[in-house]
Amino acid sequence: MSDFTIQKDSDGVAIITWDVAGKSMNVLSEDGIRQLDGLIDDALGDDSVKGIVITSGKPDFAAGMDLNVLGSMKESGGAEAIFALVMQLHGVLRKIERAGMDPKTLKGGKPIAAALPGTALGIGLEIPLATHRIFAADNPKAKIGLPEIQVGIFPGAGGTTRLVRKLGVMGAAPLLLEGKLNDPKKAKAAGVIDEVVDDPVAAARDWVLNAKDADIVKPWDAKGYKMPGGEPFHPAGFMTFVGANAMVMGRTMGVYPAARALLSAVYEGAMVPFDQALKIEARWFTNVLMNPSSGAMIRSLFINKEALEKGANRPDVPDQKVRKLGILGAGMMGAGIAYVSAMAGIEVVLIDAQQDAADRGKAHSADLLDKAISRKKSTEAKKTEVLDRITATTDYDALAGCDLIVEAVFEDPAVKAEVTAKAEAVIGADAIFATNTSTLPISDLARASQRPEQFIGIHFFSPVDKMLLVEIIRGKQTGDRAVAKALDFVRQIRKTPIVVNDARFFYANRCIIPYLNEGMRMLAEGVSPVLIENAARMMGMPLGPLQLVDETSIDLGVRIAKATRAAMGDSYPDGAVDDVLFWMADEGRMGRKAKAGFYAYDEAGKRQGLWPGLAERFPQADPQPDLTEVQHRLMFAQTLEAVRALQEGVLLDIREGDVGAILGWGFAPWTGGPFSWLDMLGAARAVEICDRLTKAHGPRFAAPDLLREMADTDQTFYGRFGAGKKAA
Repeated sequence: MSDFTIQKDSDGVAIITWDVAGKSMNVLSEDGIRQLDGLIDDALGDDSVKGIVITSGKPDFAAGMDLNVLGSMKESGGAEAIFALVMQLHGVLRKIERAGMDPKTLKGGKPIAAALPGTALGIGLEIPLATHRIFAADNPKAKIGLPEIQVGIFPGAGGTTRLVRKLGVMGAAPLLLEGKLNDPKKAKAAGVIDEVVDDPVAAARDWVLNAKDADIVKPWDAKGYKMPGGEPFHPAGFMTFVGANAMVMGRTMGVYPAARALLSAVYEGAMVPFDQALKIEARWFTNVLMNPSSGAMIRSLFINKEALEKGANRPDVPDQKVRKLGILGAGMMGAGIAYVSAMAGIEVVLIDAQQDAADRGKAHSADLLDKAISRKKSTEAKKTEVLDRITATTDYDALAGCDLIVEAVFEDPAVKAEVTAKAEAVIGADAIFATNTSTLPISDLARASQRPEQFIGIHFFSPVDKMLLVEIIRGKQTGDRAVAKALDFVRQIRKTPIVVNDARFFYANRCIIPYLNEGMRMLAEGVSPVLIENAARMMGMPLGPLQLVDETSIDLGVRIAKATRAAMGDSYPDGAVDDVLFWMADEGRMGRKAKAGFYAYDEAGKRQGLWPGLAERFPQADPQPDLTEVQHRLMFAQTLEAVRALQEGVLLDIREGDVGAILGWGFAPWTGGPFSWLDMLGAARAVEICDRLTKAHGPRFAAPDLLREMADTDQTFYGRFGAGKKAA
């Protein structure tokens, strides 16, 4: 079945409809490119056709390019195959843009318009940008933009070249370098599309029947064209590019190849004719696709993330969609869970010991909705609808009929056991009980339950409304239906799940705590805190370890340290870290919430730089370690824990390990995650670094047996454990 079809009406309008069978959203394949090319030739060569409208047979226009196609071409044909495909696509879009006009007089072409019923992303916007006028439906839920940078590539089908020539570098920068998405009205205001109408196909059809020769000549094809804001060799343009380069380096620290390549394509392309600029864009796009970072980001943030969200590791049990949710505890975590659940259309009962606490929990949803209304992202009607789904109460009897309970009370086993018993006295025999905890073993908490096979851990990350990851923890007795229920619930609230087996700290905290500890350990050793923080950011971590401790709060770190020391006894390894952490707590420097931590803060809570008192307490050593040494310590502290989690059977799927690392604590996204990063390094090189770090800093850096075995046999993680293959 064809992805594209054509229908010609009696008025001479050819409607080309994009409708990929079996998919909820259109994606462009290699075969689809050939089909579109053939239909454009057909319409341009038919004298009875006066104009062309390209639209979609689905509620949305398109989600973008099928990245699996690019991945397979990279593996089979390499750079030459990718470049040839991109240039083929450039040829089709340039054919649409020129529309059969005389190359010298720019007359005689056929008007071509795009009619977008909904969302248009990536190639779904690049095709319309090649048409002569873009009409979008007045659909506030639609998103229009070029989000490629977020998965490690950049718009390579002319979107980069056309948007910069259309809007100028400054106007295009948020869309290209940030992947900013707009609704149709904002996209029109930004100059990305041309019209927002009730019926885009009808409006586009009328336009092509009345368009003149001058209406279909793109500015860059007309004589005397000058780029908005100035070309690179123009004084104004020169300063723009200097600023853009500084902005990109400041935000990416130079570790994201796609951002650098995009800027190079824009800079070099701006100094040559349009068709040569397209070739430059294609070369840089190919360069990025061949970069290991790009492949790893696409795999983790697109292919693997999508697979997990679709239930790649879901047990084979019937649908477990949540109808009514009970939440125990209306603090910030419980209130956040209530908000995202009610937003997803789920009826919520929010319980706390005191009615005013329950009411405050519900008010959190009202506050978030008020902010959304002020930004014109919601309405009063939507606010009323969402709040009506939340019942705030102290009455456990209100839990009757709930098919899922999420307990989110204080991290105290006794408190959790008490509310578990109260809830199970009311809920039905088939209800699933989930505990939201970040550190307490699920199997221990399940002892308070009468139905441990229906007891599971669901670890949300704070703030719940913003964090994309949810960690699902299977206890020793947890059954498949409980796992399926948790996965289906996470899918309902539009977040990404990973499933791990029960162990102290599970997966995410198991990996992130050593990162925080290594930063504090180096501080105690006399390593400059500026070096520690910048070394982390220069590796792509969103926050340095000291700043992240401030954000999560130092008193939380103290509680975790005390609980871990009590559990591990003499084998507890982090006494040197506690010296730092406990001293900070004794000084009353509890982090950002207290406006005093490793950083100094003003009265509004804005960071003012590292706290000068650190230098007095922890004098800086002379000499300082080199940058690479600090970076290796920070990165391997996290990465080796991920490998140990896989080796011990806590982590079951390296896809979950990579996706969870990026979404859960921001592990250097350019790497694709810890396992992808080790594959880039090579197991042998990783073991070599581990041996050096172990000799210099102790056994916490010892290479796990699995990693050493893979080095000896020249294996990669994705070669051995990819596509969901379990650890052996």
